Amino acid sequence: MISKEEILHVAELANLKLKDDQVDSFVSQLGKIVSMEDKLSSVDTTNIEPTYNMGDTSTTFREDKGIHTQTREQMFENVPESEDNLIKVPTIVEKGEDE
Repeated sequence: MISKEEILHVAELANLKLKDDQVDSFVSQLGKIVSMEDKLSSVDTTNIEPTYNMGDTSTTFREDKGIHTQTREQMFENVPESEDNLIKVPTIVEKGEDE
């Protein structure tokens, strides 16, 4: 069973902010997934050929060439903030004390 502490630990590692009801929901959902995996692992698959793909596959090769659908000016029309002809984005990870 997945504990609330494990959910909170993984959320912290992933830099996720979860509300209490979300944590409880994840505990329940992941508990069901682990339970299903337990059931599946008890099935005897001796002499069963592995299935690697559920559908017919064929690889279609195409030339890898870039296409321009917008001009730089058109792209910058939708950009909320830019500086020196570059798109400015918010900081996602703050610099830590050890940097």
